[in-house]
Amino acid sequence: MAVKDRDRFSTATRLRLLGEQTAARVYRSQTRRQARRSRLTGRAALLALVVCTLVVALAYPMRQYVSQRAQISDLERQQQQERQRVEQLRDLKARWQDDAYAQQQIRQRLHYVMPGETGYVVIDPDAAKQSRADRGAADRPWYANVWYGVDKSDASDQ
Repeated sequence: MAVKDRDRFSTATRLRLLGEQTAARVYRSQTRRQARRSRLTGRAALLALVVCTLVVALAYPMRQYVSQRAQISDLERQQQQERQRVEQLRDLKARWQDDAYAQQQIRQRLHYVMPGETGYVVIDPDAAKQSRADRGAADRPWYANVWYGVDKSDASDQ
């Protein structure tokens, strides 16, 4: 027993026990840390930061690209419509160069007749009655219209 007691107080034994205790504490703290540690490592955080930075950096140029592509397609559509309009106007100009077409349009729009022809204008009787009813003031004598105007302006002041 004397050897064991002496061995218990020796420096080497103390250092060995101290090392074992320290190793046990470190092992316990590592297992606790591993249990608490999240799956997000430093590399993963850096990767997430780089991806977020790229998304933010590319968001505005992508939005500009998409809006410019939409604007280009609108302008192309408008250009196509204008080309069609130009073709219609060229066709109309070519038709007006023809004397027969010009004569037909003059007769239709201006109600011209050729010498020796009799021109007729058909008026819808319902439309004539309607326009006469709208006129109202023409059916009254002039002094009634004057008093009507005075009464109307007097009523608007109130």
